[in-house]
Amino acid sequence: MMSCYCPNWMNESLLQVPIDLNHQSDLLKGPETVHVSKFFKEGKDGKFLSNIAPDAKTLYETFRKGAKISNNGKCLGWRENISKPFQWIHYNETLLRARNFGSGLLGLGLPKSNQMFIGIYSQNCPEWILTEQAAYCFSMVIVPLYDTLGPEACSFIINQADITVVVVDTDEKCNQLLDRSPKCLRKIVVIRGIRPSSNQKARNRGIELLTFEEVEKSGASKTFPEQPPKPNDLCTVCYTSGTTGLPKGVMLTHGNVVAAVSAVLVQLAHYRPNVGDVMISYLPLAHMLERCCENGMYLVGGAVGFYCGNVKFLFEDMRVLKPTIMPSVPRMLNRIYEQQMSTISPWFFKRLMYNMAIRSKENEIKKGIVRKNSMWDKLVFSNLQKNMGGKLRLMIIGSAPLGGHVLTFMRCALGCLVVEGYGQTECTAPITLSIQGDMNTEHVGPPVACNLVKLADVPEMEYYASTNQGEICVKGSNIFQGYFKDPETVSFDEHGWHHTGDIGMWLPNGTLKVIDRKRHIFKLSQGEYIVPEKIETIYMKSQYVHQVFVHGESLKSCIIAIVVPSVEVIKSWAHENGISGTLSVLCANQEVKKLIMDDMTAWGKDGGLKSFEQVKDIYLHPDPFSVQNGLLTPTFKMKRPQVRSYFAPQIEDMYIKFK
Repeated sequence: MMSCYCPNWMNESLLQVPIDLNHQSDLLKGPETVHVSKFFKEGKDGKFLSNIAPDAKTLYETFRKGAKISNNGKCLGWRENISKPFQWIHYNETLLRARNFGSGLLGLGLPKSNQMFIGIYSQNCPEWILTEQAAYCFSMVIVPLYDTLGPEACSFIINQADITVVVVDTDEKCNQLLDRSPKCLRKIVVIRGIRPSSNQKARNRGIELLTFEEVEKSGASKTFPEQPPKPNDLCTVCYTSGTTGLPKGVMLTHGNVVAAVSAVLVQLAHYRPNVGDVMISYLPLAHMLERCCENGMYLVGGAVGFYCGNVKFLFEDMRVLKPTIMPSVPRMLNRIYEQQMSTISPWFFKRLMYNMAIRSKENEIKKGIVRKNSMWDKLVFSNLQKNMGGKLRLMIIGSAPLGGHVLTFMRCALGCLVVEGYGQTECTAPITLSIQGDMNTEHVGPPVACNLVKLADVPEMEYYASTNQGEICVKGSNIFQGYFKDPETVSFDEHGWHHTGDIGMWLPNGTLKVIDRKRHIFKLSQGEYIVPEKIETIYMKSQYVHQVFVHGESLKSCIIAIVVPSVEVIKSWAHENGISGTLSVLCANQEVKKLIMDDMTAWGKDGGLKSFEQVKDIYLHPDPFSVQNGLLTPTFKMKRPQVRSYFAPQIEDMYIKFK
């Protein structure tokens, strides 16, 4: 272990670096180049970490272990509204209420089957976790639903999984299910409030509505003996929306989730969550990144506080909760970064102070010094730190690529450890995770201890494993069991490797860099292959670009792009150059278009783009691609066919110029 001095996190702290940063992964013995974690010695022999405690192999057992470690400490926190303090349920009460709710579900008189699937359609809240733990008391399987799937997809999932009971948080969601209720749905349990009209609508469809409290009380009066799950039992079917087609149900076992959680805890070593830590929960529990983070907190006896449900008030929640742990995603961090830049950009003195602060703090973190008490923290970063509670010590980032400048900013401004991971739902979230102390922003770290990673040849894109480039393939104790009732959709090869569809590159220090995507590739009329996501990644480095969609067609000889400008940066530039108007007006301004186009072209040249890979025209659009307008998936990946269709008139207009 390198470096040792590590006093209180609130004071100056020299990071403890657990491994040699020049050699961050080992190689599996054998003919192939397979990288394994340095945090599990047996990895060299092709073995995987499955758990960190022999008495915690399922999510039923991990929760009980956390309750014991915490000595019945705080577990689930929430507040009624943004003007009130957080209330808490302790571990023993959580376990009792979960068992009662599970007994209540069993007592509903629903058809018995080998495995009962419980749907949950709710924002993050204590009842979500009570439902999850209730299911695990009786070996049931949790199937999350979420708004952005859309009503048809939700109906499809309920039907495919033969779900007889769904827990919802609001009367509104209850009605959404009633409007398209499949025949198998018999009961809806509502957490907060049912209108009389909803009861009538449900009766007309042969569905019974119950309150969460009613089911819990019923279970308390007649408890059933618990039926704890085994590690190989399913704990969840997590549906991924995908970019096209119907959602696919990823089948994950208790063992899969425990392995993923355990591997991350082992790698975080000295900095892993512990008793006394508090995590802010705002990422959707319907996705595995948040599920894994929360289950990791429960395993170590930590506490989880739920945001109020509106991301606009997240800072308000954090100021009151004062979390020490925060899982986050690039979408949120980009927003925070842009807000900070908008308060700095218009003012010369502020820009000067900011640049000096970033340089100073960046020099410190390169030396492994992480702190919140420097002169620059007080002068420049204190407001942001206070907005996020002032006590953050660990942030885990996943879900999508994060720009290096934003990652560096977060490490400097927050004065806490920030690690970035790469993963998939099919791998129960983590595949790789950056090492504490490695401040490089150009990779996503080495493999975690529950899986092995190799690269496979993709000859049509000229990526070859022999040159340390290729499709990322994973094998391990975190890998899913297949897609639910969809055996024909396979991602495994004949040797059992899961093919992710992402293109990676091994760096000399044994870390992985994600450089491309296999799926989205097209050929121009002159025969040149175009990989749009690679080009988009380069253009996203432009300060003027918030979002970009690169498009090309096999009958065309060039590519074009739809660009959503960075609002504050463009408005600031326009103000400095005497140009006025709303963002829509600025998007139609030829000077603004030329500014952005020229900057994108410059970044393209700097990024090594060939002439045919540079866009020849752009259309500026004032409104961001979002989940709400159907142009992003719930995990904020672009829905390329939908974006193409949405902007079909603009794409056609741009191509007219090149006839």
